[in-house]
Amino acid sequence: MLISSAHHNTKWTDMFSYYTKELTEQAEKLLEFVGLYGKRFLISGDLSFGQQKLLEFAMALMNEPKVLLLNEPTAGINPTLINGLIDRLKRANNEFGITLFVIEHNMRVVMNLAESIYCLAHGETLAKGSPEAIKQDQKVIDAYLGAH
Repeated sequence: MLISSAHHNTKWTDMFSYYTKELTEQAEKLLEFVGLYGKRFLISGDLSFGQQKLLEFAMALMNEPKVLLLNEPTAGINPTLINGLIDRLKRANNEFGITLFVIEHNMRVVMNLAESIYCLAHGETLAKGSPEAIKQDQKVIDAYLGAH
């Protein structure tokens, strides 16, 4: 079963209609993009937790967003899948022009994904800048990264 997300102007009854060939092709391309094409006939509940997150990502891409807001996208994912997710997020930015707004506590993910980082502590901006600048900011090191 192929799943597509509905555009905001779609009526709820449209979820019971047949999908056009174009929508089906778009869904299949996005399943290929996230690495799930080979599992396209499985029920989503039969996918691993990490694969379900990739499916959610593909579903979000169906709407052709300009911005994606991601809250801890790597939380609970097997460490071996994290690099693949980071790669796909970067590709979504590069190939589709999608701006990614990511809230993430995994600093390795942040440093590998972000071009610009805003580091918060207790609801206040602690630092902002490039990954290199953030890595060297003593306030960030003390709060999150630990001593060298």
